[in-house]
Amino acid sequence: MRQTDLVDRVLAYDPDADEAVLNKAYVYAMTAHGKQFRASGDPYFAHPLEVAAILTDLKLDVPTIVTALLHDTIEDTLVTYDDVKEKFGEEIANLVDGVTKLSQLEVFSERTKQAENFRKLMLAITSDIRVLLVKLADRLHNMRTLGYIDKPDKRRRIAQETVDIYAPLAGRIGMQNMREELEDLAFAELDSEARNSIVTHFARLDMVGGDRVGRIADQIKRKLAEHGMEAWVYGRGKRPFSIWRKLQTKKLSFEQLSDIFGFRVIVGSTADCYHALGIIHTSWQMVPERFKDFISTPKPNGYRSIHTTVIGPEKQRVEIQIRTQEMHDIAERGVAAHWRYREHVPEAGRQEDSVTYGWLRDMVDLLERGDSAEEVLEHSRLAMYQDQVFCFTPKGSLISLPKGATPIDFAYAVHTDMGNSAVGAKVNGNHVALHIPLKNGDQVEIITTKDSTPSPMWEQFVVTGRARAEIRRFLRHAQRDEHVRFGRKILEKAFEDEKRELTEKAIEGVAKTLRLAKAEDVYADVGRGALRGHEVLQAVFPELKRSGKGSKKAGAGSSEVKPISIRGLTEGISYTLGQCCHPLPGDRIVGLRPPGEGLVIHTIDCAELDKAQNMDDWLDVGWGQGASDIGLSVARIAVRVKNAPGSLATVMTAIAANGGNIFNLKVTARNPLFFEFTVDIEVRDVAHLQNILGALRVSDAVESVDRVREAETVQ
Repeated sequence: MRQTDLVDRVLAYDPDADEAVLNKAYVYAMTAHGKQFRASGDPYFAHPLEVAAILTDLKLDVPTIVTALLHDTIEDTLVTYDDVKEKFGEEIANLVDGVTKLSQLEVFSERTKQAENFRKLMLAITSDIRVLLVKLADRLHNMRTLGYIDKPDKRRRIAQETVDIYAPLAGRIGMQNMREELEDLAFAELDSEARNSIVTHFARLDMVGGDRVGRIADQIKRKLAEHGMEAWVYGRGKRPFSIWRKLQTKKLSFEQLSDIFGFRVIVGSTADCYHALGIIHTSWQMVPERFKDFISTPKPNGYRSIHTTVIGPEKQRVEIQIRTQEMHDIAERGVAAHWRYREHVPEAGRQEDSVTYGWLRDMVDLLERGDSAEEVLEHSRLAMYQDQVFCFTPKGSLISLPKGATPIDFAYAVHTDMGNSAVGAKVNGNHVALHIPLKNGDQVEIITTKDSTPSPMWEQFVVTGRARAEIRRFLRHAQRDEHVRFGRKILEKAFEDEKRELTEKAIEGVAKTLRLAKAEDVYADVGRGALRGHEVLQAVFPELKRSGKGSKKAGAGSSEVKPISIRGLTEGISYTLGQCCHPLPGDRIVGLRPPGEGLVIHTIDCAELDKAQNMDDWLDVGWGQGASDIGLSVARIAVRVKNAPGSLATVMTAIAANGGNIFNLKVTARNPLFFEFTVDIEVRDVAHLQNILGALRVSDAVESVDRVREAETVQ
């Protein structure tokens, strides 16, 4: 495209456009990219020029077109933000900077990298929606030229990212044409065989039925004209990706699909929309449950139209959308058209924006409070692919939610505090369970109490990212509080055993040494098993480390010789207890001397014995008299408890009440229903351990508990 062609395209819809700045940007970008080339072999400048052309089709303002021309200059050339600001002003410089990719962060997986890029994109577009428009046009041209990339894995990754992120974004801001093209281009890469099959089926239909779409459109137009209504009617077959998605979700074959054609009826006014609807419904049989009125209740992205499906001309089931020209522009070009109309609306009338694009602010709220980049990506997929349901508060405020949303989703959509304190719900005046999906038009009242807290079970049925993020955030804080309380108890016991005073000042010193923010972080790390009590004790009193005091007896991770009598050993022979099986007085034991190592005591069922070359290496030994009375040994248990506040404390209390002393703890698994951890406990013997296990098994908080014979050392 030549320089004059681009300027002419802009002047065609904006006669007052600043030609000088367009010409300057064209020359500046072409010069900056110089001799750079694309994978296709074209000069690199061809890419920003095509992006600008896409945006002229959307009839966007001059700053957006200039941004498209310059969008890769800061990233890929020697041009800086200050250079752009000096040449084109702060507005355009900020737009270009918003599109420019930020410095790469250190990431650990391709999925995380994708989510981090999405995070950057969302943060950028909230400052100016035009940044998103340029980014989407950039992605569209990259998808159109995807075939020039010679690495199949890279092509598939880009296509999958397009389906997961960019196409839904285009749909959410109403740009349906762009969404459909992005999906179809990605579909061609991800499953070309399926796409070709659908295209072939369409071709066969055309061969058999001829121009069926044209004939049906003419009959609809003629029927409206008979009633004195002038309308523009056109139709087309649905896109291959749309057909494929319907085949997958409804488990149908292509031959079973009926509504594969869609028609648009464009009329002069909103009143004409309803008049046309009446004519169509009296002329052809309406298909039940396929009528939607998005004029009286617009979608969150500003989309307005009437949808209906009828058994139309030629007995073909057809979907018809009725709208005005302005509604059609917004339906096809979404926020791009909205942006144009918005320029002619007084400031007071722009409050609609805060409702129409409120989902962007919801996304930013999640970015600030979310647990991880993957959580944001999960939310984006959930929010963008699902249809909406519209519910009302008791005072009549409209709340838009994804299809399948529950009263808990509704509560968090109104306010975080309402969600956190919800105990029940009324829908249309009737009490309902909190997991029941809401329907369009439901009036929802949330019942709350001050002392109520979110249940981990809620994560299993909520569908909005906001609700899931807030539930996780609350439960994380509650778990941290529990870790802090438990860690404090462990340290109090450790300091008391050594007759030392535990002070906040001392723990603050440990926090500083470990580069933790505050003393509370030390307690939390001890409570969750990341730090051991004796390690903190020795950090406060280094002399205990030098003297060997403050450390626990040999067990997991220790090679210290036990002072327990072992029958069958010659006096003076030293040994250690196996770190693999943690033998206790009362266990049947065997001595094993690995080549080049000292004697190690194992339980009779330890897997290490199988590794011995022959049984001659085994030494028959037993516990000496009074072994249980000499000292404490370390046993390891695996516990599975309900994921509820206080469960961990219940386990710790039961252990202490039965004379066990906690040596170490490590959480090994966690989900909304339960969490699992291993605990190293100091006990006298097997009988003592069995008493503790019995006490834990009768606890309502404990789902299962067993002794661990072999496990990795708790870190």
